[in-house]
Amino acid sequence: MQRFALSLAVGLLLATSGAIAAEGAAPGPGVNRLGGAKGWDAYIDTVKGAKICYLVGKPSKSEPANAKRTAIFANVTHRPSEKRLNEVSFNSGYLFKEGSDAELTVDGRKFSLFTDKEGAWTRDAATDKAVVEAMAKGREAIIKGVSARGTATTDIYALDGFRQALGEIDKACGVKR
Repeated sequence: MQRFALSLAVGLLLATSGAIAAEGAAPGPGVNRLGGAKGWDAYIDTVKGAKICYLVGKPSKSEPANAKRTAIFANVTHRPSEKRLNEVSFNSGYLFKEGSDAELTVDGRKFSLFTDKEGAWTRDAATDKAVVEAMAKGREAIIKGVSARGTATTDIYALDGFRQALGEIDKACGVKR
């Protein structure tokens, strides 16, 4: 549940601050953009003296194209003061079907993610690390889910700029690979 709260907080920060770089808006107070490339942007924030480094990416394609959805994005967060690194989450832009899982595929490697409300997460830190490593080396990530209304969706993320944005947050939060 703590992972859900963190991802929800990052999502709310992004939604309220305009930090999703593809929209061209400036981050909110205390949030600094570190850099990024090709649809992936890296940020740092300090909360109560503790660094939070995260990257955000938007899908290059979402299906069905006509589905009504809010912000769709992926993020990876480091919270070194809490010894929590590589926390992966995806925001679907709709409520997931209750009790459903989402399926993430990175260059053919599959991962099952649990869902709650609009978010999807890995189940443990080891899977977070495996997903981040796969995405850093990969070309494409595809996440599939089912909305509360029963609509099957697919979001495709080009990973060309992921490695660079990951390098930025790793450096800012002192994460060694």
